[in-house]
Amino acid sequence: MATKLFALACIRNNNSESRGSSDLSPRPHYPSMPTYPKGVAPQETIVAEVSEAKAVFSVIGMTCSACAGSVEKAVKRLPGIREAVVDVLNNRAPVMFFPSFVNAETIRETIEDVGFQATLIPDEGNEKSTLVCRIRIKGMTCPSFSSTVESALQAVHGVQNAQVALATEEADVHYDPKVVSCNQLMVAIEDTGFEAILINSGEDMSKIDLKVDGVWTNHSMRILEQSLQALPGVQGIDKNYDERKISVYYKPDMTGPRNFINVIETIGAEHFKAKIYSGGEAGRENHRKQEIQQYYRSFLWSLVFTIPVFLTSMVFMYIPGLKHGLDKKVVNMLSIGELLRWILSTPVQFIIGLRFYTGAYKSLHHGSANMDVLIALGTNAAYFSSVYSVLRAANSPHFMGTDFFETSAMLISFILLGKYLEVLAKGKTSDAIAKLMDLAPETATLLTLDEEGNVLGEEEIDGRLIQKNDVIKIIPGAKVASDGYVTWGQSHVNESMITGEARPVAKRKGDIVIGGTRNENGVLHIKATRVGSESSLSQIVRLVESAQMAKAPVQKFADRISKYFVPLVIILSFLTWLSWFLAGKFHGYPESWIPKSMDSFQLALQFGISVMVIACPCALGLATPTAVMVGTGVGASQGILIKGGQALESAHKVNCIVFDKTGTLTIGKPVVVNTRLLKNMVLREFYELVAATEVNSEHPLGKAIVEYAKKFREDEENPAWPEARDFTSITGHGVKAIVRNKEIIVGNKSLMVDHNIAVPVDAEDYLAEAEAQTRILVSIDGEVAGVLAISDPLKPGAQEAITILKSMNVRSIMVTGDNWGTANSVAKEVGIDTVIAQAKPEQKAEKVKELQAEGYTVAMVGDGINDSPALVAADVGMAIGAGTDIAIEAADIVLMKSNLEDVITAIDLSRKTFTRIRLNYIWALGYNVLGIPIAAGVLFPSTGFRLPPWIAGAAMAASSVSVVCGSLLLKNYKRSKELNNLEVRRIRIG
Repeated sequence: MATKLFALACIRNNNSESRGSSDLSPRPHYPSMPTYPKGVAPQETIVAEVSEAKAVFSVIGMTCSACAGSVEKAVKRLPGIREAVVDVLNNRAPVMFFPSFVNAETIRETIEDVGFQATLIPDEGNEKSTLVCRIRIKGMTCPSFSSTVESALQAVHGVQNAQVALATEEADVHYDPKVVSCNQLMVAIEDTGFEAILINSGEDMSKIDLKVDGVWTNHSMRILEQSLQALPGVQGIDKNYDERKISVYYKPDMTGPRNFINVIETIGAEHFKAKIYSGGEAGRENHRKQEIQQYYRSFLWSLVFTIPVFLTSMVFMYIPGLKHGLDKKVVNMLSIGELLRWILSTPVQFIIGLRFYTGAYKSLHHGSANMDVLIALGTNAAYFSSVYSVLRAANSPHFMGTDFFETSAMLISFILLGKYLEVLAKGKTSDAIAKLMDLAPETATLLTLDEEGNVLGEEEIDGRLIQKNDVIKIIPGAKVASDGYVTWGQSHVNESMITGEARPVAKRKGDIVIGGTRNENGVLHIKATRVGSESSLSQIVRLVESAQMAKAPVQKFADRISKYFVPLVIILSFLTWLSWFLAGKFHGYPESWIPKSMDSFQLALQFGISVMVIACPCALGLATPTAVMVGTGVGASQGILIKGGQALESAHKVNCIVFDKTGTLTIGKPVVVNTRLLKNMVLREFYELVAATEVNSEHPLGKAIVEYAKKFREDEENPAWPEARDFTSITGHGVKAIVRNKEIIVGNKSLMVDHNIAVPVDAEDYLAEAEAQTRILVSIDGEVAGVLAISDPLKPGAQEAITILKSMNVRSIMVTGDNWGTANSVAKEVGIDTVIAQAKPEQKAEKVKELQAEGYTVAMVGDGINDSPALVAADVGMAIGAGTDIAIEAADIVLMKSNLEDVITAIDLSRKTFTRIRLNYIWALGYNVLGIPIAAGVLFPSTGFRLPPWIAGAAMAASSVSVVCGSLLLKNYKRSKELNNLEVRRIRIG
């Protein structure tokens, strides 16, 4: 990772001037380390109103990733820095910080102290040229519907891209707010015949829905609206009289929902009561539950009428007494049984089955045909042919007709059952999002502070009512209520559910905390900085939702088929009826083939209806999106954020992976890995002298030595080292100081030679052995006392991960900006054969393109900063160790943990997902290819087997359910056995 590099490749002087015996380059001099804890300024009290600010600096003079790393580390050591990222390619450094701790001028001076020219870039205007609007669409049941809505949105002027997902029944629309508004987009959707509900407009303001109980009058609502509009930061208000709901649009930096509730409840004598409107909070889930309930009720009502129809036509006719009663004539040849079936099937056809007429009308109105058209045609053919038969029997003393009322009624009932099971199964495909949202705590303890920061009181509030700058109390075992920083207390926080870090992370005053994580032991007071849609958890949820919206390229196959599927089925159905009818008319088959209860026309009609209702385009339409939804959800649960179907589809083809070295294959920071003493002394005393000297240095190697020395004083959290006098930093060589009246010199061989210190033969031999390590000499009073070995060690499991990739027939290549010696040593240790060293960012991208030209499908694994050109160039870009920084635009897949095993898991999961998609397509296509001929009667002449329309309809419904259930099997995904058996080796220190 560029920001984690400890400078092995910044060539400013010749190699002989390095600090150790390896090719380390000279480093610019860092400013002195502040003596107060990270994130806490001296004598400061965190009580002021704090908000987050952003500054972007132009940094001139950076030549490589090591330079970027030095700037970033210096800035991050300042108090109040939330995030700092240095872009060496564009010479820019965006910094997020808290103004009450630090200001932009201090940050600029810090960058210049490191040795680079820094300039604050004025605000370039925050107005976005493109916004992303998310809209829920109610009523879509077929692929043709989603295509219709998508085409309608694409036709709107100002829309740059529109994606409509059938599985989620939502649309993501990228639009220019200067040209078109969200309201116009919703109108365009409603013009296609569907209900549109706005989820998110994409604008830089938040929205809260409040349920307001009380007497709603025009006068009271006018006063209420004026009172809310008077609040600073309120952008707009919408009222819904039917649901007693008020929607407030506001800027979260200036106000929040608690203020709105206070205003509403203190207005005059109206006695309003307000609370968060639950209907809008989990809209997708509520919509799904509502849809499930609708299908369930419709199915139950259809059974009330269909069961008697079934009994009178297929059961009671075999019971002599009942058969006699049902066969009694009412008018001419019209029997009681026929009349009952007509009466009972009519509500099923026109009331319960109204949804199919509505869907068919919408589809035909927009020039397409969908599943509803087939159902409507099939059931109408059965119903109205039966009506014709019944009316003719009522008007004729001789006509013995046969009705098919049970066909239309049972067909609708089975289809409703299938739809009910389908929406039930589809709801389970988005469980991953529900689980992520459940991480947010329902309640929070709000603290009231005085001007000096003393706690005056505490109150339990709804977690959704937290506002920026609130101070929240987090007790042991409780979830952190929002993103923020610690203002008081110490504890350990389990962040595994967000970052994948298994070990609890120590938190103290000034440290950043993430909403949804769990506090382990101590009590913490945190100040909220990012709430609602701005929180890390919300960003992760949004990324997963976007991934589930994005179509995989393979989906185009189903879309093309769906466009012609229904018209083709209608033609086949008509040809089937015509063929059987003409064959019967001209005695093309024996009369014995015709069942006693029907004639040749009715037999032909049964075959035609069966063909029409057995065909199922919905199964094809659901094959890909449901598998992608489950696959991305499973990935998210394992800390792998896959940005859509395109990334998922590309990942399963990967046969070559390009790894960055620092921060990807290695830990990304220097660690003391060995110590060799050359004189008789206690190791703890040795490191006390060395640490006292290095604690004043800002060099990464010096920091590594101090961190290692702390292990000998584990009883102290922030050990105080002996005083160092006359500290001097010799750039590119080392440091020296007087500690306990002893002259301590820590540095490379040339520094010892310059001070006329003889280097023993043992030390010379040890220096010569260095491979991918930096060896540092330590002199005490003019005599070399020891040699330290420092390196950037391999990540645990790196060797095993490369071995497993080889077994998966995936080639591994390492491309790094580091020197050849270090690169070859690391590659040899990890088991990679092909190495490219001293590569600039653009050269990494060129190497990726070369591999693609050779026919490889290439994945690039890097940190998403200086590796961004290669990440973009690769077929699949994987950003590793991103933690909460999920806004890495260059990457297709974000690996929340720093484990290389997740690279294997991502590829394996994508392969499993696309195997499932193929199986879904095989089933959906195979079902139609086999089912349609059987429904058309190809087996009837030889076997006498005929598929009644109601069974054909049941089979059609079952096909969609089976595809969704097949996708749900991905929820049982387990990592490969090799990964489960992988023993993560420990890094040996000392």
